[in-house]
Amino acid sequence: MRRSPQLMIAFIIVVVTMISYAGNRSNNEFTGKVQHLAMTTDQEIAIGLQSAPEVAAQYGGESRDRAAVAKVEEVGERIVRAAVKNSPYKFQFHLLADQKTVNAFALPGGQVFITEALLRKLHTEGELAGVLGHEIGHVVGRHGAQQLAKQQALQGFVGAAGVASYDPNNPRQSAAVGQMAQMVASTVNMKYGRNDELESDQLGVRFLPQAGYDPRAMIGVMETLAQAGGGGRTPEFFSTHPNPGNRIEHIKAAIEQQFASGIPAGLER
Repeated sequence: MRRSPQLMIAFIIVVVTMISYAGNRSNNEFTGKVQHLAMTTDQEIAIGLQSAPEVAAQYGGESRDRAAVAKVEEVGERIVRAAVKNSPYKFQFHLLADQKTVNAFALPGGQVFITEALLRKLHTEGELAGVLGHEIGHVVGRHGAQQLAKQQALQGFVGAAGVASYDPNNPRQSAAVGQMAQMVASTVNMKYGRNDELESDQLGVRFLPQAGYDPRAMIGVMETLAQAGGGGRTPEFFSTHPNPGNRIEHIKAAIEQQFASGIPAGLER
């Protein structure tokens, strides 16, 4: 009976969390899915612009290779004009000076980054388009806002579990329950991250042909990433990104689904 107030508080936390999560719904025109979001598009843009300089600094700042910078901007803007021109986001493409870290990523709101280390490993303009098309997919897929909403909901459930399990006479048990709840929340979040990666691959397959690029170039990107990863890869279940080998199969399936009659001739690879 002593714990009845704790259970009631935990129940209220769960209900408020569920109502808040369910209430933030939006239809995504690019994915066709209903999403639960924690930010408006204006907030995404503001966060991306505010965070971009700090993020760039972590990778050595903006590249000084003017020709390479111009090429990244050219290819990125070509995809935007052809495939997502109706998006509310103001895309900006950044080449980062880091020559060791093979990486590309996007912030909410349209800030897209690729490192010199990755750019130098790509073999064609089509492969560069594959990288940027994937990152554009993250932006228009609103994966950042969606991920934040899920994190907030999961933290609410973790907090409720902590309140419900708290026992002043047995703090170790309470701590163990809280740690277990946190681990479950983290694992669920990592799965969401992998699903976002696969969805961005699918969007990239759709965007590239609209801009004149062959979507099979994305397979080359995955092969490059696989080579860069080397051996001793972390098991996929405990990684926010699917293994490149698994992504290749998903990309091939997406290409076959979109181009059942064959890929049009003349696309740049």
